Amino acid sequence: MWQQAHVVERIDWNERLFTLKLSADIGDFIAGQFIKLSQVINDKRVARAYSLVNAPSSQYLEILAVSVEEGKLSPQLQTLNVGDSIDISTKATGFMTLDELPAQGQHLWLFATGTAVGPFISMMRTNQPWLRFNKVILVYGVRQANDLAYYPELQQLKLTYPQQFELVTSVTREKGVGTIDSRIPDAVAAGVIEAQVGLKLTPKDAQVMICGHPEMIKSLTQQLKERGLATNLRRAPGQITVEKYW
Repeated sequence: MWQQAHVVERIDWNERLFTLKLSADIGDFIAGQFIKLSQVINDKRVARAYSLVNAPSSQYLEILAVSVEEGKLSPQLQTLNVGDSIDISTKATGFMTLDELPAQGQHLWLFATGTAVGPFISMMRTNQPWLRFNKVILVYGVRQANDLAYYPELQQLKLTYPQQFELVTSVTREKGVGTIDSRIPDAVAAGVIEAQVGLKLTPKDAQVMICGHPEMIKSLTQQLKERGLATNLRRAPGQITVEKYW
């Protein structure tokens, strides 16, 4: 079940938020899936799931993590440097992938808070969303501006796909140029996000993927259902696909 991965690079976005690039062979995976990292701490194995940020074609695996003071594994992960090792699961898993979405819908709406942006970046590093959807809208919510991991890459995507990609950032604890300062569900309810991107979020046109804080997911999902969107199930295709991040 476990194998060793070695850290080949780390990126520190701020004092708590970091990226680890790992060398390990987990076989093929689909953008949006996750692996588990693990350590034996005080004679007990501690394992946590982390979404892969890298595209499936990448040479290295990549995870985005935040060190939580009371966390059982994340503080240990933050101490890892190039050359250090960590146990990793032998394959990726998970169903929050573009392959699981119904064929309907021309607009892909991606809603993420914090490190939950990771699987969406993995998807956008492939050709799949750009070949399939007319518009890809990423709504990325954080507390402070320096929590916006991968922001330069997201800006570059806007330059690469100027007519196709829309980026909306929500920074709730400080004012910033080009961002909204309210929680994602509040901004959706007020119509702020739709006004910014110039699109309506409708059952006919949208496929929605939501990843992050359970309360954000619950609130936003309820709003979308009130608009006529439905949860996407294999037995009953809909427009809303979710993944809770804890």
